[in-house]
Amino acid sequence: MSKPPVTRPPPLVQRPAWKALQAHHQKVREVHLRQLFADDPLRGERFAAEACGLYLDYSKNRITDETLQLLLQLAGECELREHAEAMFTGRKINVTEQRAVLHTALRAPREERIVLDGIDIVPQVHAVLDKMAEFTRQIHAGEWLGFTGLPIRNVVNIGIGGSDLGPVMAYEALRHYSHRDMTFRFVSNIDGTDFAEATRDLKPEETLFVVCSKTFKTLETLTNAQAAREWILRKLVDERAIARHFVAVSTNVEGVAKFGIDARHMFGLWDWAGGRYSMDSAIGLTTMLAIGAENFQAMLAGMRAMDQHFRSAPFGRNLPVLMGLLAVWYNNFFDAQTVAVLPYEQYLKRFPAYLQQLTMESNGKHVTLDGARVDYQTGPIYWGEPGTNGQHSFYQLIHQGTRLIPCDFIGFCQPLNPLARHHDLLTANLFAQTEALAFGKTQEEVRAEGTPDWLVPHRMFEGNRPTNTVLAERLTPETLGCLVALYEHSVFTQGVIWQIDSFDQWGVELGKALAERTIPELESPQEPQLEHDSSTNTLIRRYRQFRKLQKTGDSS
Repeated sequence: MSKPPVTRPPPLVQRPAWKALQAHHQKVREVHLRQLFADDPLRGERFAAEACGLYLDYSKNRITDETLQLLLQLAGECELREHAEAMFTGRKINVTEQRAVLHTALRAPREERIVLDGIDIVPQVHAVLDKMAEFTRQIHAGEWLGFTGLPIRNVVNIGIGGSDLGPVMAYEALRHYSHRDMTFRFVSNIDGTDFAEATRDLKPEETLFVVCSKTFKTLETLTNAQAAREWILRKLVDERAIARHFVAVSTNVEGVAKFGIDARHMFGLWDWAGGRYSMDSAIGLTTMLAIGAENFQAMLAGMRAMDQHFRSAPFGRNLPVLMGLLAVWYNNFFDAQTVAVLPYEQYLKRFPAYLQQLTMESNGKHVTLDGARVDYQTGPIYWGEPGTNGQHSFYQLIHQGTRLIPCDFIGFCQPLNPLARHHDLLTANLFAQTEALAFGKTQEEVRAEGTPDWLVPHRMFEGNRPTNTVLAERLTPETLGCLVALYEHSVFTQGVIWQIDSFDQWGVELGKALAERTIPELESPQEPQLEHDSSTNTLIRRYRQFRKLQKTGDSS
């Protein structure tokens, strides 16, 4: 692969806005949110933005008007608008793989034209979506029958990374809209327990496996797919059963056919949509089977609305840009190491896990686009759990610990499952947490409650802990699409500022390559010649010793 030409922009830390932000940070780093709100009674209304049904309150951030102005200036100096246009129009901004980045094309309307290498790719996208919709109709109508003539009642998605995290997150998030007469399971881990537990109570005659692997060579996915194949054949025996109980999401026609899947039942992908950006492609087939084609299209419409907002809205009112710039502010100037994402919605329980791949695989990079080592922090660690569970787990550290942890709170005004006072209590907790994190409780306030002096330090809260609050009316498929695209474009914004390639993932390759070397050393009946470091060699020998004892016990 020849090295593509790269235009070298000025180093990030030498840009005027970056230097100005460094100086500005020295002035505002000790300013408390209590003071900022006292000085500006309308702050909560001014530091807010709204688009695509999402209301973003970013007033509880440690920023002033000058901070915001300098961050927006930084976005301009880093040519964020130009980089965004390059992405939307199909320029090959994934420079290390010389690929376009066009996940936004996966939700483009039929009438739009997006030309890549002289070909309009939108008709291809909609051909796959139409094929997915027709297959979904057949499953729901009972027209697609298993090998023994029974309709499909169970769907098991087999994938890993973006081929699992997106579909399982979307299924859990939209379970309220799912077909409850069907069972949906997801297998990703190469640990045999994952497959065993996913299939333990299912009947092979009524089960369909959706195997998601772009290359149809991914070790974990193909290993689990082979286990599924054997599971089906143990009951149905006939090899012809494979074609009625497996479909594939892949580009490898030969590999799919060799496995026994009818090539007509393969749903295509493209290399211009990376795995963690592909839940709205055929990778989302299981999601569509769960919620139906109409709801899936509504999710795409939400994504498309946020795409258009990101592409056209002024940066000062642009939700993904604001969130991305705030992430840079804390990561690079306050040295915040992590970001907590805290959805106050049980259906979004897998959303933080989905964001972990989206954010950390995208921006966990140590060199710039031209290969120079960065001299600043890039991607922070994303993590989180649904509220109110997290309040009784890790919120203690956020409130009174020594680390600064910016938080994104996500809430909804209307519940999907109204139950007594539950939703009011849930939302009250959300609002109370952001208030407590921002303003804390002073020593004077603690003493005024009659607290003994010795106990005052333990019950005092410093506050000044920054939060964003994203509020929507209701969790719908369209709202989920907006949320996903919001974070996609926030990640992109951060990557542009840091001058890194947010769309490659070379960091996952080394461990996979070493595993290929190690597998035969674990499985060989003969003692292998080990040439690893002394730690790895010792671990391999110990593993082999215990596996040998297990096999001896099994045979006896």
